[in-house]
Amino acid sequence: MRRLAAVLATAAVTAGVLAGCGGDDGNWAKKCTTTDGVVECAPDKRPAVEPITGELLDGTAYDMAQQKGKVVVVNFWGSWCAPCRAEADDLENTYQATKDKGVSFIGVNSRDDRDAAREFERGRVTYPSLYDFPGQVGIQFDVTNVSMPATLIIDRQGRIAVALRQATTEAQLKPLVEKVAAEGQG
Repeated sequence: MRRLAAVLATAAVTAGVLAGCGGDDGNWAKKCTTTDGVVECAPDKRPAVEPITGELLDGTAYDMAQQKGKVVVVNFWGSWCAPCRAEADDLENTYQATKDKGVSFIGVNSRDDRDAAREFERGRVTYPSLYDFPGQVGIQFDVTNVSMPATLIIDRQGRIAVALRQATTEAQLKPLVEKVAAEGQG
């Protein structure tokens, strides 16, 4: 029952990635192309996000501002989320394949026990995750409608280039990350 309450609370806090952002009128995703739960924004339509900060699962501090000039892939997950578990290997494989292209990954663990989250990550992913029990990171990004799992690809200028509103696969995610990483690199 407690788990159900946590899941419902997460849904309530983050319900509804991407109805509003950064002072926009809440319609920025409508200015982008949406296909099968994937929102892709042309560079001139991308909403800027404020860099997020927080505490990682290992207790150290994280500041997204330190990733300035990099593409940042942000994945919202919970160890209790079956689709999150299913996509973990695909996220790690994409991270390994793109990290030398100026790409960093950060997970955002919500509505979870810290020990359960650490155990879930052990042996699955090598990139860090923020511990965000109350689900505030979506609010820090000033985006709503963050479901779990969900993934944002933030371009080198700190704008949302792509939002995936569902579990992803390496075959889906890697080309999207590579496309955003290649922008301006020619």
